[in-house]
Amino acid sequence: MIASAPRICCLDLDTFFVSVERLLDPSLIGRPVIVGGKKGGSGVVTAASYEVREYGVRSGMSIAEATALAPRAIFLLGSHGVYSKYSKKARSIIERYSPRVQAASIDEAYIDFRGCERMYHEPQDRSNDETIRRTVCELTGAILMELGLPASAGIATSKSMAKVASGLAKPEGVLLVEAGAEAATLSPLGVRKLPGVGPVHEEKLVRAGITTLGELANAPEDLIRHIFGAYGTNIHLSARGIGNADLGRERPAFREHDPRGQRMGSISNERTFRERSSRVSESVLSSLCERVCWRARKRGVKARTVTLKLRYSDFHTLTRAHTMAPTHCEAKLYRVVRTLYRQARKKDRSIRLLGVALSKLCSYDEQLVLFDGDSEERCGAVDSVREMFGYDAVHFATTMRPEGSGPG
Repeated sequence: MIASAPRICCLDLDTFFVSVERLLDPSLIGRPVIVGGKKGGSGVVTAASYEVREYGVRSGMSIAEATALAPRAIFLLGSHGVYSKYSKKARSIIERYSPRVQAASIDEAYIDFRGCERMYHEPQDRSNDETIRRTVCELTGAILMELGLPASAGIATSKSMAKVASGLAKPEGVLLVEAGAEAATLSPLGVRKLPGVGPVHEEKLVRAGITTLGELANAPEDLIRHIFGAYGTNIHLSARGIGNADLGRERPAFREHDPRGQRMGSISNERTFRERSSRVSESVLSSLCERVCWRARKRGVKARTVTLKLRYSDFHTLTRAHTMAPTHCEAKLYRVVRTLYRQARKKDRSIRLLGVALSKLCSYDEQLVLFDGDSEERCGAVDSVREMFGYDAVHFATTMRPEGSGPG
């Protein structure tokens, strides 16, 4: 039997933090549970059980808002030293079924089952699709039996379609979207069901008369590019069920195109995370500064302007920019970005996303100062280590995540 199409599985551990808390305290089973902070306090909802979602509580909303919606729910700070252990145990089970696994977050993974049909085929299977779907059901069953953690999974020909399918399969289901059925599956869904479409984009789409993915797929390409910018083409294709089946490398090695000497445009990275203290946010900033500077050195450029992007848990977003002497040194950049962050930060709100962008790029020979002394040499040494042992082989101490910082 020969595989006729890519088979990407998106496996999501359902309400992961709530599920782990229920393992630690079985009395929570069947009760409305919110993980992320004390009732009425500050912070953001990390996970909400299905029993409390009917009141409108969702991950990412403020604890204060969740308290107003569900005052009788059980609020938990969370058992932060435990979650990663269960995530690793789930990963070990997943790797029994396929050698190609990419962790998307602490509770989500992509699995490549391409070419596995013959290995898992059983006489009762009427098709390759049935073989893979049954195998993924066995996988989610093994996670539930061995760890007590419920999981949902979507299987499709691309990562974006598999992600949508896993959402449709919740709770504790497995959905396979056959090759050729992607567009029909997506068409009636609301636009927010598509990865990459956030509340701001949804609002713009609704104003344009677009509420479903079918309408998004059929919308003029110029309109989609106007709303989504550089990501418009990918969003348009994803709405039709056309996407990438390559798992790529695990984070933080994002898919980034940095041609040597390219000075056009900008270099940017951003990260969504769960903030528990200012130390966590500044660690994320350090990580982002490392990433964009490493990319700048790969291009052979330096930047004259850095822009900080900050999004709060209520999705209010602001940016702050600073013009400086051209640099691609993370130590110098971090000092600038940290100052922008501390000046812009509102302490009464928790942060959902941070981003750092470099612009006004210039090549080395355009600069008055060719070298920055010891800092330049240190950057080269760091890059050499990464070239030999991988990007994560070395980081600044400020980048190391503090214990209990939560998932990235």
